[in-house]
Order: sequence, then structure tokens, then C-alpha cells
Amino acid sequence: MPVTDVRHDLDALTLTITADFAAPVERIWQVYADPRQMEKVWGPPTYPATVVEHDLRPGGRVTYFMTGPEGDKHAGYWLVTAVEAPTSLSFDDGFADLDFTPNPDLPVTKNVYTFTAHDGGTRATYVSSFESAEQLQQLLDMGVVEGATGAISQIDELVAS
Repeated sequence: MPVTDVRHDLDALTLTITADFAAPVERIWQVYADPRQMEKVWGPPTYPATVVEHDLRPGGRVTYFMTGPEGDKHAGYWLVTAVEAPTSLSFDDGFADLDFTPNPDLPVTKNVYTFTAHDGGTRATYVSSFESAEQLQQLLDMGVVEGATGAISQIDELVAS
């Protein structure tokens, strides 16, 4: 399992997940830069994603929905704020209705993904920042750690294929 560390900090209002992959930085970057690859790893294995819109430039938008085992669909979006290919990506991530209208009842997180060379592979650091401890706790209660860990764990198989 590539996830090596998960930390949430209610004082700093962050959730940080660290993962190590046996693939170069450029290969891990491609997972997020290519919507067909991203949909194989965005979302837990039982909730595969479909990427609808994928504009990975500052000011761009990524929209997606995940389909649950019962056929239920859950949509979300990214508002891309910074891109430094192949080493970092920043975006606001929110929940949405199925027409991709943002859902104001659920938190929007600010995310910074960084990819650095490490031990012949890549260390990925995924940092999500929240506006309040309540928002962080809300997503923890929704299973964000388990979901993100399951999603990230799919990257090893994808990059090995």
C-alpha cells in the first residue's frame, strides 16, 4: 500500500496524506494530467469516477462524478488554482449536484498535491486545508481518510500496467 502516513491537525485545519510510489514523478503526474487515468484512481475502488471536464490549467475546472455500488452518483469539482507540472497542483475541491452546481452545505477544501523524487520513485504529499475544525471533522466523519487511502492505493496498479 503506497500510503505511508495520514495526519489530521485540528489546530492547523489540515489533513495530510503521504504516499510513496515506485514510479518517477513524471509518471505520477500523468495520472492526474490525463482524465482517463485520473478516473481510474479518483474515488475509492467501490466508487469509480467518471471525469466529465478536465482543464488542468490555473483557472481551469475539473468535474467528475463517482458511481457507488448501488448505482448512486456523487458529483464534485475542482477549481484549479496553480499548476507546476510535473511537481505540484493546487485546487479547491468541492461537492456538487449532478449538474455540477456547487453544494454549499458541504465543505470546500484547498488542496496542494506535491510530487518529489524519493528513493528511486515518487513521494506524493496531499495536503487538504479546511476553513474550520468542524468542516475537517465533518469530512473525517464521512470517511475521507478511508476513501482517499483507497483511491490513492489504486495508483500503484495503474502505473505498473
